[in-house]
Amino acid sequence: MIAIVTPEKIHLSPGTLVHLVGNWTDYQTFLERKGEKPNPRIKYRQGEILLMSPLPKHGRKANIIADVIKILLDHLGKKYEAFTPITMNLPEISGIEPDYSFYITNWQVTMGKDRLDWTKEPAPDLVLEIDVTSYTNVNDYLPYKVPEVWIYKNDQLLIYRFETDSYSLVSDSIYFPNFNLSQLIAEYFELANQNSSSVVTNLFRKRFPCS
Repeated sequence: MIAIVTPEKIHLSPGTLVHLVGNWTDYQTFLERKGEKPNPRIKYRQGEILLMSPLPKHGRKANIIADVIKILLDHLGKKYEAFTPITMNLPEISGIEPDYSFYITNWQVTMGKDRLDWTKEPAPDLVLEIDVTSYTNVNDYLPYKVPEVWIYKNDQLLIYRFETDSYSLVSDSIYFPNFNLSQLIAEYFELANQNSSSVVTNLFRKRFPCS
């Protein structure tokens, strides 16, 4: 794996994770250098900056699980807004880029806005992260109090729910209480390994039609 991190250039080969000591100003500098490019992913924890270049399978898995979420939300007749990518940050405290973010209960918060002020407005109701390089830590979302965090790691779906001041691993989702999500996602991946994602999406939409 190749990693080049200089004031003028950032180049990481796919699958590379780099930990750096740094402050909020350094984090902002990395974001400015990155600009509108999707990679590398940049995370800030107090005193630490993480740079990660995803593998191709990272994005594919994120899109597949996001498709399942959208299909089920449509099936339930829920209004929502979905974002990818999105940078969440709280000055001097945290900066993070989930793979997908969903506003469900608070979908109206995003209407007509190009940017969100994370110090004033509610966080997404649900965020999704694919963990291939051990880049993900559910506690990174504590400052935002995201109600539900999904982490897909080692072909398993882990659902974390924010309760009081910490995250607890739970067996079901507050947004999809009557669905076996792990089974549905496993079925989707199995079919997607034999067909195109578009074919599988259509099959699942017939199985779970919009209400």
